[in-house]
Amino acid sequence: MSRVGKKPIVVPAGVTLTLNGSELTVKGPKGTLVRKFHPDMKININDNEVIVERPSDNKLHRSLHGTTRALIANMVTGVSEGFSRTLELVGVGYRAAKSGKGVTLSLGFSHPVEITPEEGIEIEVPNQTTLVVKGIDKERVGQVAAEIRSIRKPEPYKGKGIKYSDEVVRRKEGKKGK
Repeated sequence: MSRVGKKPIVVPAGVTLTLNGSELTVKGPKGTLVRKFHPDMKININDNEVIVERPSDNKLHRSLHGTTRALIANMVTGVSEGFSRTLELVGVGYRAAKSGKGVTLSLGFSHPVEITPEEGIEIEVPNQTTLVVKGIDKERVGQVAAEIRSIRKPEPYKGKGIKYSDEVVRRKEGKKGK
């Protein structure tokens, strides 16, 4: 039995769930998320909790059980609290500046890099070397943060680049002199 799949999801006040066939709609104070799930998974919505059940113990149903529960939990958390990912710019002259809805990054290239976030994603710049990607969909927040990081990944010698705030960059020793 899936340990993750067995846990009930507690629905906070102000969040409503509606199930239409295999499509789940979650509405909350921060917005609305809609997702279609596998039709075999049984989603039971009670007063203030959601329980995901699987019809059998075959491999497909076992693998979908915990995944379905985790996705629903992320939807509930997203519409009630939201998700955020913090990025840090490390390097001399590396800086970020807010420009309209987007962000302009100076990363040592011959040109500034412009980033315009997609609908539902917000990028904040608390200071010149920090970016905060916010939104209600955990997958999209993580994807946008990964795309920003991929512009200039942290390198192992000096640690320069864009890194997650909780990321540890493994450093290498440089050339040895005689």
